[in-house]
Amino acid sequence: MAASIPTEWNTWRNAMERALYGDGGFYRRGERPAEHFRTSVHASPRFAAALARLLAEVDALLGRPDRLDLVDVGAGCGSVLTHVLESAAPDLAARLNPVAVEVAPRPGGMPPAVAWRTDPPESITGLVVANEWLDNVPLDVVEQTPDGPRVVLVDPATGVERPGPAPSPEDLEWLERWWPLREPGDRAEVGRPRCAAWASVVGRLDRGLAVAIDYSHTRAARPVYGTLTGYRDGATVPAVPDGSCDVTAHVALDACATAGERAGATASLLTTQREALHALGVSGARPPIDLAHRDPRAYLTALCTAGEAAELTDPHGLGGFGWLAQAVGMPLPPALKGLS
Repeated sequence: MAASIPTEWNTWRNAMERALYGDGGFYRRGERPAEHFRTSVHASPRFAAALARLLAEVDALLGRPDRLDLVDVGAGCGSVLTHVLESAAPDLAARLNPVAVEVAPRPGGMPPAVAWRTDPPESITGLVVANEWLDNVPLDVVEQTPDGPRVVLVDPATGVERPGPAPSPEDLEWLERWWPLREPGDRAEVGRPRCAAWASVVGRLDRGLAVAIDYSHTRAARPVYGTLTGYRDGATVPAVPDGSCDVTAHVALDACATAGERAGATASLLTTQREALHALGVSGARPPIDLAHRDPRAYLTALCTAGEAAELTDPHGLGGFGWLAQAVGMPLPPALKGLS
């Protein structure tokens, strides 16, 4: 069911905000990501297990504090927190303060230990994970025209577009640094709101690590025509901001990294999910064939594990996601430090 979206020309940023988070919007009404697109969280519990290992390394670097925060921004149905709680060592689990940050209502069956809120805590000591959150932070689209760059306006009811006014000076400055437009028809998605959103997360860290995991690109390889996409019921659909589908765009994680450093990050790493998960012990290596003869059940289990790991680390799929890890008041965890 689509949200009640007025039929009027609007900026993409405003249209996305209403379609995703307004009254009756896609996420506000409790749509679950797994129902519409494949995520690492739902591809395999090994993703959460890797985050649990990362959490343990953060805990050690922080000196095993009496309270260790684990904050999942854009938590969806809370699967990451649930899986990490299940796999954490007893001593760590006893000190863990799990917090889900999500605009959708708290789902049934969520462990009582998990706090459910719409904004991150003001003060965090521990690990923050933002898995496929920044790509849903609304932003404006700008297109280069013969008369210069123009903000793209959209009819929320149909997705039809037309050129609008010139971008603000702040957006023009961001574009020139991070996504310069050269030829008429070139388009950019102005990631300034995402930089601000990420800086707000990093700025709440007293000590710890914040990790953003998302579809991404860097300045050296921005897509010429942008990446706006819609998802509904497991299929890619036109990005119509009427509340009937998820509307997403890839993230300029390199720009977010600079914003995080300005917000206080003292150590940073920008890598791929494939490299990060390999460093955290997730391997897609197939089991030796002789195991099939010695222990067929163990072989099938190991084969299933390898298949899930291979999906998580596929460089042309989930493994191609960007990982931005930024630390405050501590070094990067050992598993990630080797990638820097």
